[in-house]
Amino acid sequence: MTVRAGLERLSLNQATAGSWSALEAVKGCARAGVPGVGLWREPVADAGVERVAKAARDAGVRVSSLCRGGFFTTGDSAGENRRAVDETAALGAEVLVLVCGGVPPGSRDVDGARARARDGIAELAPYAQAAGVRLGVEALHPMFCSDRSAVVTLDLALDLAEPFPADVVGVVVDAYNIWWDPNVHRALARAGGRILSYQVSDWVTPLPAGALQGRALPGDGCVDFRGLGAAVDAAGYTGLVEVEIFAADLAGRSGDEVLALVCDRYLKHVA
Repeated sequence: MTVRAGLERLSLNQATAGSWSALEAVKGCARAGVPGVGLWREPVADAGVERVAKAARDAGVRVSSLCRGGFFTTGDSAGENRRAVDETAALGAEVLVLVCGGVPPGSRDVDGARARARDGIAELAPYAQAAGVRLGVEALHPMFCSDRSAVVTLDLALDLAEPFPADVVGVVVDAYNIWWDPNVHRALARAGGRILSYQVSDWVTPLPAGALQGRALPGDGCVDFRGLGAAVDAAGYTGLVEVEIFAADLAGRSGDEVLALVCDRYLKHVA
């Protein structure tokens, strides 16, 4: 694969081009000269983990992330998270993204939810280390605290990661989730070599119904990608920049059309 000039650090998260299967996303990135793809476990399972892994290797496309593991605060997550580690290793993905889980139904104990995430990571980390898999704790925006993640700032994510070796547990920096934080630049400097993934999408207001579908293409909202990206780079991150957008207005477009938009906006607002 020949990487297109200017796109040397770009990765397309599969969810952005939702009409594509895992295999189509890999092949589409290769056609467009995009060097990376971020994948999701369910579409990968549909196509077959080994089949997707071979397709990525043959195409020369890096798997920048696999989403997701975590959800430590509800149910018995241990077995599912070990399976996620196994899939990450088989794909050769650069990080397994951990969304740690919100406040359990019927509970009001947000500190307890964070403690359960801490304990779940401690249980999973040795298994991941033995498999050569890096775990990336992703902080989500506070609006997701009740149901998706009680880890709502980059500093909280770092608190969970720092008891472990940096090559085993780090953090995922998602611009959509952390752009608002007045301490984010200090936290990025603190993160240093623990940044395992950098994801971008823009914040627009008013949010559409259903906040999960509220992300936008870079340039459509208010996130300062130049400033955040410079701080991420200054912390020592040299990896791929993954465009991850959940947006209803992209869902009906072809994967090739979405990827062309992503490349254009990445060059104008992120690179």
